[in-house]
Amino acid sequence: MIRLDGLTVARPGLPRPLLDGITLTVPEGCLYGLVGPGAAGKSVLLRALVGLMPAARGRVYLGDDEVTGKPDARLGEVRARVGMLFQNNALFDHMTVLDNVAFPLRRLARVPDEEARARAEERLARVALPGFGPRMPSGLSGGQKKRVGVARATITRAPYLLYDEPAAGLDPVTSQKIFRLLQEEQRATGATVIMVSSDLDRLLSVTDRVGMLHRGRLVFDGSTAEAQAADEPLVRQFIRGEAEGPLA
Repeated sequence: MIRLDGLTVARPGLPRPLLDGITLTVPEGCLYGLVGPGAAGKSVLLRALVGLMPAARGRVYLGDDEVTGKPDARLGEVRARVGMLFQNNALFDHMTVLDNVAFPLRRLARVPDEEARARAEERLARVALPGFGPRMPSGLSGGQKKRVGVARATITRAPYLLYDEPAAGLDPVTSQKIFRLLQEEQRATGATVIMVSSDLDRLLSVTDRVGMLHRGRLVFDGSTAEAQAADEPLVRQFIRGEAEGPLA
């Protein structure tokens, strides 16, 4: 379970908080989609979950473990329980694909090198990239880089997974494959997942529940079916594409 209790994240000089009093519970084993217009606070929320963005007020929990207030020295324990796919993939250019995928095992879990390599090769095969281990990230296509990112995010079998725009910049066919892969991974492991995406049609085809942020506030939280049938003007406008004035 992921729980936010009145989470507020602010930055000096801005006219309003980046996140404003977010209270949200993502049930254990749920694939949760987080949507909203640009600058609504979606990526900020993901970063706050692992202590990369400090809370001005409120609390964040991963299971029974509170993230907020933890000293930097202990945040590593939190991050070891979380797999994260960044929007820009965040692959290390100087490392091979295999070393990129194995990195969390070596850095966070202190897994012996031979086991780390074997598990990295298994993950690459799982994302349809067998034999890609010796390659460098610069030689990969956008879709292949996403798959490497998925392999790295899931290699520790973390109970919590955070995906930030997993299909950004991909063609529709590759995008659909990535979403199906992420859904299959979640179903296989039972992980609790929050997925941010602007690709609403494909996102809603795989999620159990959906939340919508607008100007840093949570304006909707419910099942995917409830989101698609919602009467709230902001939700209807954004999710169903009904023009009723600006979202900003």
